[in-house]
Amino acid sequence: MKYCSYLCAMETSFYHIPVLLQPALEGLNIRRDGTYVDVTLGGGGHSRAILSQLQGGRLFSFDQDADAIEKCSALREEAPNGNDWTLVRSNFRYLHNWMRYYEVDGVDGILADLGVSSHHLDAAERGFSFRADAPLDMRMNQSAQRSAADIINSYTAEQLTSIFRLYGELHQASRLATAIVRARANRQIDTTLQLTELLTPLLGRDREKKDLARAFQALRIEVNGEMEALRCMLTAAVQLLRPGGRLVVIAYHSLEDRMVKNLMRSGNVEGQTEQDVFGRCDVPFRLIGKPVVADDDELQRNPRSRSARMRIAEKL
Repeated sequence: MKYCSYLCAMETSFYHIPVLLQPALEGLNIRRDGTYVDVTLGGGGHSRAILSQLQGGRLFSFDQDADAIEKCSALREEAPNGNDWTLVRSNFRYLHNWMRYYEVDGVDGILADLGVSSHHLDAAERGFSFRADAPLDMRMNQSAQRSAADIINSYTAEQLTSIFRLYGELHQASRLATAIVRARANRQIDTTLQLTELLTPLLGRDREKKDLARAFQALRIEVNGEMEALRCMLTAAVQLLRPGGRLVVIAYHSLEDRMVKNLMRSGNVEGQTEQDVFGRCDVPFRLIGKPVVADDDELQRNPRSRSARMRIAEKL
């Protein structure tokens, strides 16, 4: 089934272009009356598409961002008759708790798009991008206390180095951290422009924008506790999925992708397989195909899909 016309309509009515939409739907192998979870509602693109495939089914959509919740509340009116759509305002790390709250003991598919919504990047006031001057915020959940500015102005040089090296994979991590600590001794670093002007001279001209994006990415991951949240969600997914249920995850960062790959191959994010008394590996998933990346058509339509890598596994 082709989704060209569907995508065109979506791009005019929604504030986020869903990445790898058609492959994600195919990967979920949707049953019309099944129960599904979209743990990353974002702009609503994937949830909207899943609902369109259901008839008498059930969908739970998670997001911790009040703006995303407000923008997508109209999806309830679009849900085909007989479908039950539940919007959960929460971080997906609490997936297990919420499913227990709703008395759901098993689901047929879980989708996670770990990328930042286009809206977050384009909304300058949220402070996710270095391309516009704004407060250093980066909180997905705006009721959370810790912002990027708090981290920049309070973490030690060693802590900042670890963040930039681990989450941003920046070779200049130590230099960046040292420069931040020295600069903040004179005045607080409170805006994206201040941070950008401080870091830019320390980056190579040929990789300046890419490395700035990685530095901002590293801060965002730390602000929102994204790696631990992913660990919790993936662990819950192993327990929640019914036999034959599908786990579909779109990752954009090597650390995220490694955790997903490990879980799908071994059943845990560390990648340690357990063996029975006969030495046979006890794994909960069967891998479905190879990792999927955006094709040329999607890259042209949505350049932000260029780093996306989707993995699919089926519960045994």
